[in-house]
Amino acid sequence: PKSALAARLGIAPDELERALHRLARNHSLVLHPHAPEPWLVHPFSTSPTHTWIARGNDGWWAPCLWCALGVATLVGGDAVVHTRLGGEATPIAIPIRDGRPGAGAPALCAHFPAPPRTAWDNVHHFCARLLPFRSGDEVDAWCARHGLPRGEVVGLDQLADLARRWYGGHARPDWRKWTVAEAAAIFREVGLTGEFWQLESRD
Repeated sequence: PKSALAARLGIAPDELERALHRLARNHSLVLHPHAPEPWLVHPFSTSPTHTWIARGNDGWWAPCLWCALGVATLVGGDAVVHTRLGGEATPIAIPIRDGRPGAGAPALCAHFPAPPRTAWDNVHHFCARLLPFRSGDEVDAWCARHGLPRGEVVGLDQLADLARRWYGGHARPDWRKWTVAEAAAIFREVGLTGEFWQLESRD
């Protein structure tokens, strides 16, 4: 709760509220619509989602598979990402070691539902559709079944590489939000190129 966070930071509740709103305005976190309480602090979610990362007796929710691999990177060690293929009935468990798919990890891909530059048009909808599949053909069938547009398909290893580069420094005290140029460079470094992955600066 906000009061506990204010006490931990040693600041007044109204000062914390102003800071949270500043962070929300630059997309560093997402607040609940009707209260200045953190809802998403990427790569973590404070509300239950379809993606759970377990490490020993600890666990965390993530908004999507990309974020889940980011959480696994930040917490380190051996973890398991629990989710469902296409967000439907089939559960899937992905063993992760230090943010990378571990021994026995299933052959999976992830579907980016829309270009990342549009994610903040509705970040919840974007994250909810960034799901695991066994193949591109499964993605095609899923999109047709639900009447949703097809985006781009990324292999699990490549997604893990993106997550490590994107979220790997988030726990550092001096971390700051990526600039557009820095974010675009990360996509290029992991081999995600082409118009779909192009970023632009938008107010």
